[in-house]
Amino acid sequence: MYDRSATPGTDTARPGRRRVLAAGAATAAAAALPMGTATAVGRIGPAAAAADDLRPYASYWFPDSLPSGSPGDGVVWRSLRSWTPESDPDLAFNTATVPLASRFAPVAPNTTARSGQARVSALAAFAPTAGNPSQGSATADCYALTHWAYLDELVFWGGSSGEGLILAPNAPVVDAAHRNGVPVLGTVFLPPVAYGGQLRWTRDLVQRGSGGGFPIADKLIQVAKVYGFDGWFINAETDGGDTRLATDMRDFLRHLRDHGEGLRITWYDAMVDSGAVRWQNALNDRNSAFFRASSTMFLNFDWSRSGLVSSGRLAQDLGRGRYELWAGIDVESRGYDTPVNWDAVVPAEAAHTAAYGFYRPEWTWTSLPSGQRTPAAFHTRDDRFWTGASLDPSAPDSGAGGWRAPAVSVADRATVTSLPFATSFNTGHGLRWYEEGEAVSDTAWNHLGLQDRLPGRRWVVRTAGARPTVTFDFADAWRGGSSLLVDGALGAPTTVELHSVRLPLSAATVVELAHRADAGSAAVRVELAVAVREPDTPGGAYDFAYLPAGTLRAGGGWTTATLRIGRRLRGLRAESVRALGVRLTARGGGTVRWRLGALAVHDAAPEAPDAPGALTVTASRPGGATGTAALRLSWGRSSGAIRRYELHQVLPGGGRRFLGGTCGTAFYVPALRRADGERASRLDVRAVDELFTSSPPSSTTFTW
Repeated sequence: MYDRSATPGTDTARPGRRRVLAAGAATAAAAALPMGTATAVGRIGPAAAAADDLRPYASYWFPDSLPSGSPGDGVVWRSLRSWTPESDPDLAFNTATVPLASRFAPVAPNTTARSGQARVSALAAFAPTAGNPSQGSATADCYALTHWAYLDELVFWGGSSGEGLILAPNAPVVDAAHRNGVPVLGTVFLPPVAYGGQLRWTRDLVQRGSGGGFPIADKLIQVAKVYGFDGWFINAETDGGDTRLATDMRDFLRHLRDHGEGLRITWYDAMVDSGAVRWQNALNDRNSAFFRASSTMFLNFDWSRSGLVSSGRLAQDLGRGRYELWAGIDVESRGYDTPVNWDAVVPAEAAHTAAYGFYRPEWTWTSLPSGQRTPAAFHTRDDRFWTGASLDPSAPDSGAGGWRAPAVSVADRATVTSLPFATSFNTGHGLRWYEEGEAVSDTAWNHLGLQDRLPGRRWVVRTAGARPTVTFDFADAWRGGSSLLVDGALGAPTTVELHSVRLPLSAATVVELAHRADAGSAAVRVELAVAVREPDTPGGAYDFAYLPAGTLRAGGGWTTATLRIGRRLRGLRAESVRALGVRLTARGGGTVRWRLGALAVHDAAPEAPDAPGALTVTASRPGGATGTAALRLSWGRSSGAIRRYELHQVLPGGGRRFLGGTCGTAFYVPALRRADGERASRLDVRAVDELFTSSPPSSTTFTW
């Protein structure tokens, strides 16, 4: 957000002053970056795009006409009106494939979080508009959002007058969000004149076709359907319009809604019925026509308690719901130190007044100090943002210190409802890549599409003794880039709740745990915790049954425990499982370092998936370093239910080097390394199912 009088690229906004929801400044370099910085650590920017013309990026456009002059380095000016899927060279890399999962709300872990009331939207920028990699990059320094359980909508934030005004979300973010039941919206950003906005771009957007329709609206619908995301956030902040423009904008929104076959349209509180930009900070007669034409409305940040109350009342008078209004909360500069009048939005003693929307929650990443930008440091801060300082949603600090984390007010939701289910606690980034406990790549990476379904409640720990630390850890893993680590003295048996689930239970149901005790750990007795019913009231504890999973000693390496829970729980006469966790007991109350690498639940193990279709090198170019090459690869989809595809380079002597993974059927390899002077390198792609079972490979050879 920018104060209207601020210099572009600075951050001087303060609560209580009118702000502009601005994604970019007048220069492309400043667009969608943390305010006051010229570059973003760990991001692939426009300069990299110029250096490697094979790397695919998230797509961005102007509605129709382009700016005058020439684009900056690495920026490509494109017109959405002239876009077609057939002419899009990066389409296969940008297409999300994971369907939007259905969700359920388990009984809340505390007495203050409520189902069916306030929800959360988040506007997050993952990288610059013109330098947003389609499939991650070779760094673990990224915004690896994992707290999907509290989100109702994610807006893929970006756009600038120097790059493009319309930004489509990249496939990894959409795939991760969909796996957790969260819809993702692209951004249409019409910037203020002070930041390079031109009213002609607004007119381009809402231009009518010869038949009375809206050609750009039809393109927006087509992009969302072809790319596989869920709708658009419309932010019209270019001042100077008239009532005719406002009418065209209202009808444009109606066209998106009526012809979009379920697309979500969120309107930002800026333009009013006169066509001027006048932030109302409420729903009223000046902007209600736009709300009626949209799915939801994001209210500007200077709302008041009375304004939210009247907004909710008007929404209901219009036949809509008060929770279709997002009360904007600007956390870009101060994160969980942002002062917020929480009782105006989510009062503790009354029904919630509205839903709320976070602007730039990636503060938990971008504000990390130089030298401390590690995955572990990011997740520590991100957990505090979403869960609160207690780091336990069963005992949240209700606004202690001024921050009321979502876990205090918003009931979490989950998607684990069918078998098989498996997780390796992979957060979507890491310092290395592991397979069955062995590192098969020493390269840092990020790709949110590879993220597993993670515990939604982080972390509910129940013990009569001292609470241990529970974290995602990146020093070692069973599969992917991270594992779950419990570290601390256990003076009493300690239960760590993991997943809220609704899984069928039969005599054939099996749970598998891949785990180990690290060096220096006391011997630890491990039990699987299984609940077959939920607590009767919010804040109640699960009544777990505990099944022995072994006693582990330091240095014993990874081991897999297989528990036939269907047979062991037969006496409970239950037909479903409602929660999974673990209970740890340390010999003599000692300190443990226990690591959980994977958790899987299934009945009959499925057969391995079929091999993907033929693997093909579709483009290549020599790398900047001797003995490397950049490649574009594609293959045919495997039949059956597939979690993802994994690519490896087969090394001389039979070893494998992990190159990457994706949910789609195309992949970019930035720097294939030539091994031992070989004349040709063999490349394999395998389909991987929900239980991490790999198919036979499809292979090709790249000749050096």
